This record gives sequence, C-alpha cells and structure tokens, in this order.
Amino acid sequence: MRETSSTSHVALVTGANQGIGAATARALAARGAAVLCAYLRPRGPGEGDAPDPYHAARSIDGEEVAAEIRRAGGRAEAFEADLGDPAVPGRLFDFAEDRLGPVDILVNNASGWIQDTFTPDPADRFDRPLRPVTAQTWSRQFAVDAMAPALLIGELARRHRARGADWGRIVGLTSGGDLGFPGEVSYGAAKAAQTDYTLSAAAELAALGITANVVQPPVTDTGWVTDEVRRFVASSPTHFHVADPAEVAKTIVFLASDEAALITGNVITLR
Repeated sequence: MRETSSTSHVALVTGANQGIGAATARALAARGAAVLCAYLRPRGPGEGDAPDPYHAARSIDGEEVAAEIRRAGGRAEAFEADLGDPAVPGRLFDFAEDRLGPVDILVNNASGWIQDTFTPDPADRFDRPLRPVTAQTWSRQFAVDAMAPALLIGELARRHRARGADWGRIVGLTSGGDLGFPGEVSYGAAKAAQTDYTLSAAAELAALGITANVVQPPVTDTGWVTDEVRRFVASSPTHFHVADPAEVAKTIVFLASDEAALITGNVITLR
C-alpha cells in the first residue's frame, strides 16, 4: 500500500469490532489507510444469560477499535448497521466519503453466522447447538454473507468509475471445503456465493485497476476456540494451525497493497 500520506487510501472493513475484522482495521491503519469500521453487535444469548466468549467478543463496540486507531495517530470512524438491510452499503460509502474520503479498499469480513444443518443432531462435535435449515436461517445467512458483499462490491465499482479512479482492492473472507460445510450448511453456501461474486469482480473490474481476492483463514481464535477445538486441529490432516486474528490480517493487508498488484482472482487458503 502507498504510504506517502495517511490519507492515500480509505478502507471499509465490515465486522471490524472484533476478531479478524478488528485486526485488519488496525493493520491497515498502521500502513497509513484511513479506516471505516463497520460492525453490528448481536443480540445476547438470552434474557439474563451470561454471554459465551464468542458472543461476548462480537458484542464489542466498534468505536473502541476506531478510538484505538485514532490514539495511535491514525484516522478511523465506526458505523454500526445491519448488513442484512440492502440500503446499508450505500449508507456506509456515503459516511466514509463524508468523514474519510472515497473508499478504495473493501474488506468483506462480516458474517451473520448461523449454525444450521440437515441432520437431527442437537449439537455438533464441539457441543455447539445445531438448528435445522429453515427459510429464516437461510435468508439471514445469505443476506449478510452473500447479498451484502455483492452490494458493497457493486457500490465500490460504481463510485470508482464515477470518479475515474484507477486503483482498488477487494478482499473477501470465506470458509468451507470441497464437500461444503457440514454442520454449518447455510454458512458454507453463503460463503461460496461470496467467493463467486468476488472472483467475478476480479474479472470484470480488472480494467479499472481493481484486484479482488478471497482469503480462507485457518481455524482462527476469535473467541470460540476451546481446548477441544485445539485438539481437533492438532489431530487433523488438513488443519495445521490455530491462528491469531492478527496473523490472518497480515495476508489481507498484503492483498490490499501495491505489491499485490498482480494477485487477483484467487482463493488463498491459509493453514
């Protein structure tokens, strides 16, 4: 990424209040980009219930991440909104342009993660509760993980053309495998759709100087990893590491750099 001034690039990072999104926002800011931290705090697990570590992490106010960036000398704003609302992508870009400048880096990290399945099992191997596939689980998952990235990519492309820009970066986050994502079927399917949108963007937007890639992180400790998960990774022939979010962010930031100008149309699997 060009580092000649702190205003040379503006990044929009979704799901930027915790985990990979927050780590990416911090890392981009450290490289000189102004960052809009988009986020949505989920509802709690239940009235009067103590949140589990994963939901507690996702409930962080995105303004905390933006304030941390500003204290370090960077430029950042936070915007809380539900990406399941199709009007939100336009509002995010309007807000970013008003406060920080035109967006030229888009990181589609947010997820509306719902664990649904075709099986009757009440829980998965890690004792996380399963629910059956329904129209509601499908629509929520696809709204956040597929529709929103498509609309955000479209918004970036439209505004990029309108101002005659010639440099842009899109990075999506995916998950799943060759056999989909058993136990998280709508999540895996929505991520597959996002991957397809992003690879299509790589082909369609290349002439505008925009690259588009997808990162598939390894098992990443964003608040949900238990000792049992670590034992599973240690015994797996295909999972090699339990990553820290900052480790994944390094790859995303590289893809958003000048050095990665020839890297586009790829799904980059981290292990």
